[in-house]
Amino acid sequence: MWYRDFIDFVRSIYGNDFIPLHRPVFDDSEKNNLVECIDSNFVSSVGYGVKRFEDNIAKFTGHKFAVATVNGTSALHIALHITGVQQGDEVITQALTFVATANAISYCSAKPIFIDVDIDTLGMSPKALSEWLSKNTIQKNGLCINKTTGSIIKACVPMHTFGLPCRANEISKICKKFNLKLIEDTAESLGSFIKHKHTGTHGDIATFSFNGNKIITTGGGGMIVTNNKKTAEVAKHLTTTAKIDHPYEFNHDQVGYNYRMPNINAVLGLSQMKKLNHFLSIKKDLANYYHNFFSSKKNVKFVNPVAESDSNFWLNAILLPDIKHRDDFLKETNDRNIMTRPIWTPLNKLPMFKECECGPLATTSYLEERIVNIPSSVPSMNWSSCE
Repeated sequence: MWYRDFIDFVRSIYGNDFIPLHRPVFDDSEKNNLVECIDSNFVSSVGYGVKRFEDNIAKFTGHKFAVATVNGTSALHIALHITGVQQGDEVITQALTFVATANAISYCSAKPIFIDVDIDTLGMSPKALSEWLSKNTIQKNGLCINKTTGSIIKACVPMHTFGLPCRANEISKICKKFNLKLIEDTAESLGSFIKHKHTGTHGDIATFSFNGNKIITTGGGGMIVTNNKKTAEVAKHLTTTAKIDHPYEFNHDQVGYNYRMPNINAVLGLSQMKKLNHFLSIKKDLANYYHNFFSSKKNVKFVNPVAESDSNFWLNAILLPDIKHRDDFLKETNDRNIMTRPIWTPLNKLPMFKECECGPLATTSYLEERIVNIPSSVPSMNWSSCE
């Protein structure tokens, strides 16, 4: 069985110890930045790091503005809130995504509607989205109305799965046709591009995550990105408890959220940003190694980005023939201290979302039984050239 060949191949890259799915890579630059931050006493939300990190992310992704948050879920919550999603509204997203996508919708007291994904991008299918909207909605006074529930469908949230860009340019056209706000969940796709445009630049607003397992990390953190100055100002105000700026008084003009990224996390991100292009280059090489390895394995497909898109290859994925092969592979690898995992349980199957409306989910079900993530960490190397 080729599983043993895979184990030997992965150990030739990562060594003989336990191999995680995706670990962070740090060196003295992170340590020095953290010491400097601690010595300054500004370890919370006040300090030089937050604004600099925001500027770094905005510049890298091609946005005019960025607002740091405590995690990616809070960023998505605020993005939905700013675009007008409120109690009783509905938001279209994909069934095959991390639970945070639908959780953030629920934080707004709105309901998700689950749409199928494409088999090649693992992200929202424009065809499935267009067909569902055409069949199930009407336009009234510039609003998209669900014919079944009578509720306003306010926004659409596709997610770029594992860093593989979905067809966001096509989804954007559909959203404009049906008067939906487009919020890109780019939690996993920092460094991924569609026709040389960074993911997150195709809609009204986008959000990133810098969790410990992401391509760069701040330990925990997120980011809202936009080209709209007013949107950015509102996002910063809401995520910093809606406090009116004043040297010493505490006045707040609305219900806000304590979603501030601490300075100590931001300075970690500044060091990580210096390494990002190296991470992307090495992860592309790793993906090529995997692609070549699996090209000779019968009935196994390494998942590559579609034409005219570039992935950050955050988490590499393979498509196995069926659920038995998936489960056998998962057991064989994890029993030998090589971490692999299946894709998420589709959100429509979770108890809190099982009553939500869904489109046909044939591809989602197919992928659920066959997709496996394999080790994708950046192999150890000397980062002195990144400084």
